[in-house]
Amino acid sequence: MTDVTIVVATRDRAAELRRSLEKHAAPVIVVDNASSDGTAEVAAAAGARVLRLPRNEGAAARNAGVRLARTRYVAFADDDSWWAPGSLEHAAAVMDAHPRTALVAARVLVGERERLEPVSELMARSPLGHPDDLPGRAILGFLACSAVVRRDAFLAVGGFSETLHFGGEEELLALDLAAAGWGLAYLPEIVVHHHPSPRRPDPGARRRREARNRLLTAWLRRPLPVFVRAALTALTSRDGRGGLADAARAWPRVADARRPVPPEVERARSALETY
Repeated sequence: MTDVTIVVATRDRAAELRRSLEKHAAPVIVVDNASSDGTAEVAAAAGARVLRLPRNEGAAARNAGVRLARTRYVAFADDDSWWAPGSLEHAAAVMDAHPRTALVAARVLVGERERLEPVSELMARSPLGHPDDLPGRAILGFLACSAVVRRDAFLAVGGFSETLHFGGEEELLALDLAAAGWGLAYLPEIVVHHHPSPRRPDPGARRRREARNRLLTAWLRRPLPVFVRAALTALTSRDGRGGLADAARAWPRVADARRPVPPEVERARSALETY
């Protein structure tokens, strides 16, 4: 496997990383978000290339891994996920054959029972159709652990946002790739196995963070009426109100960074809200 590098961003999950690294067939770069549990040592012992960050950069840590990679394509994995055999070879061949494709998303199977991840089910029913120049059904969202990206395209649009950190960070990147003219596609024949770690954030805190990031993404890339509706919707739940307060605290970092996507991308994004 010479065309794909796997990038794993992780923090304080040495046990999960030890299990997943042995299942990867492609070269791996582990970006350690300032762990304190020996994560970097576990990754190095497994043969991964390790980049230790001085602070927790969240999803943006993946950007450092992509910059370090030298392959045309980069596949993301979480510390509790891995790619099924043959999937990355197939993804690289498909992207070679479809040069407008910047990202392909895999089908995600969860746990020992291999339950279909609900986001995969949604992508399989995407209303955006199957354009002739894409290898599968067009999408405008994905799960980071199921994505293979074209390295140059990813870096050209800036990768994952530092401001969003973690929690719904994928949408902003998807919109930026589409705004730059790239295509994103869902390929159910490529597969990721995800065995969620028992050490996960509090669900309420995660919902609050996702609400924050939906609002920030709407401000940065969507029309103002969409942002206003998102803010009003946030007021209807406790987690949403918390997310709105958190978004307000992040305002100084994004106030002048607003760059709405082109009309055709907004039409596609709006279509996803009505199916």
